Amino acid sequence: MTCLVTGCAGFIGSHLSERLVADGHAVVGVDAFTDYYPPSIKQGNLAGLDGHARFRFVRGSLLELDLAALLAGVDVVFHLAAQAGVRPSWGRAFQIYTDANILATQRLLEAARGRPLRRLVYASSSAVYGRSELPMREESPTRPLSPYGVSKLAAEHLCGLYAEAYGVPTISLRYFTVFGPRQRPDMAFHRFIRALRAGRPIPVFGDGRQTRDFTFVGDIVDATCRATDARAAAGEVVNVAGGVRIELRAAIEELERLTGCPAVIERATGTPGEMPHTYGDIRRAAEQLGWSPKTALAEGLREEIAWIDRLEAAGGLPDV
Repeated sequence: MTCLVTGCAGFIGSHLSERLVADGHAVVGVDAFTDYYPPSIKQGNLAGLDGHARFRFVRGSLLELDLAALLAGVDVVFHLAAQAGVRPSWGRAFQIYTDANILATQRLLEAARGRPLRRLVYASSSAVYGRSELPMREESPTRPLSPYGVSKLAAEHLCGLYAEAYGVPTISLRYFTVFGPRQRPDMAFHRFIRALRAGRPIPVFGDGRQTRDFTFVGDIVDATCRATDARAAAGEVVNVAGGVRIELRAAIEELERLTGCPAVIERATGTPGEMPHTYGDIRRAAEQLGWSPKTALAEGLREEIAWIDRLEAAGGLPDV
């Protein structure tokens, strides 16, 4: 296949692009290299694809590029480009989220109308659920707690609308707390590992009893690739989660064990928008994608720790 991957230089997008190329597909990768975190990290994410014959990189924003030209000859679209982050999505910054997450998605869907696409896979988020019943099922009420979650849900709805109105073969995957090598520097495990190694305090909001359904990036990529052959109808949504609910303080204890470094916990005040718990029901992913998570938390954390250690030794992780 010829695949378009938006957000190809990001945490998940770079892993996905490498997997697709390794599987023999041609990949057109698009990334705007925004300054949400240091662009040098994204450049490092693409190092394994640099110069590969089956990978073509296009630098630019989906709000400005000629999307019709970009989609020419493309069989599958993997739409991962987005403005991330719950805490920064409040206030004036919300316009960045509406532009990057909603308007950019609408432009891409509009450009996809009438094209013989096999699939358009949209990377959504568990943030759409908010304070929902557990486990979170695809049919559970969606009540986002943050403007970020609102923007991801709005884009999901657009995918459903374009599937129903114009037959665009969309599928929205709700990713749950992804971790592993190349994790963004603003994400919890990345910050915690670097703090442990440096002997700095780890800021923990509240009592640390909040729970997350952590999902390893390799498992996320596998589910995303399988979505191209999903039995799901156009416009469907599917949870992609680790399937295990873990308290944050237990995850920190696991990091202490794996790094051999004691954690100094610094209690911090929570910010609006943070979900108290996430836990995804993944039966639909098993039925429609033939997928289940394979990587345990400890195994995935070992890989992330090793990646951070390598980059820090090489001076490849700037202060953020």
